[in-house]
Amino acid sequence: MDQIQGKHFSITDPQGVNTIIYRVNKTDKKLLDEYPKYTVQRLIYAEELNGDLKKKTFFVDEPKAEEELVILSFGKDRVVVNMGVLAEDKVKIAKRPIPIKFDTLYSEKETEYKEFKYTPDLKRPISIIDPETGEEVKPILYFDQETNEVKGKCKLKPYKSYFAFEIRDKKEDI
Repeated sequence: MDQIQGKHFSITDPQGVNTIIYRVNKTDKKLLDEYPKYTVQRLIYAEELNGDLKKKTFFVDEPKAEEELVILSFGKDRVVVNMGVLAEDKVKIAKRPIPIKFDTLYSEKETEYKEFKYTPDLKRPISIIDPETGEEVKPILYFDQETNEVKGKCKLKPYKSYFAFEIRDKKEDI
């Protein structure tokens, strides 16, 4: 059986709240010409029910000394966005959060959104989430013959709202 080398931490969601957490990855300087400066990667978790509460244990594989996290808590009609840092074995809410741009996407016709380069681990600069389920919109992959690359696009359903976010530099317009 494969062993995961990493850390874990737990949170408890009250009834009607669904929390998901992303790890923020900074791209190596040598690769900045090909890839965005930041990518996000959704953390996997195990869930256990305790009455009306859901305890979620999140796992960070091969963590650095400090991991920056985006914590999204989806409620009935809102999303609470927090930034956190996983240092040692504790999650601390960041005092100086990194800039995050987020939007609610809505269209009355089926649309494709945000073309991006495919990476095997599906790290990408933007994440689109269905707020009702907390699940990511999975990209549709295709081969772009002009650039000779595998790329992805997210297909959005009509008459449905989505939550999208991306990590940016502090200097960039937010």
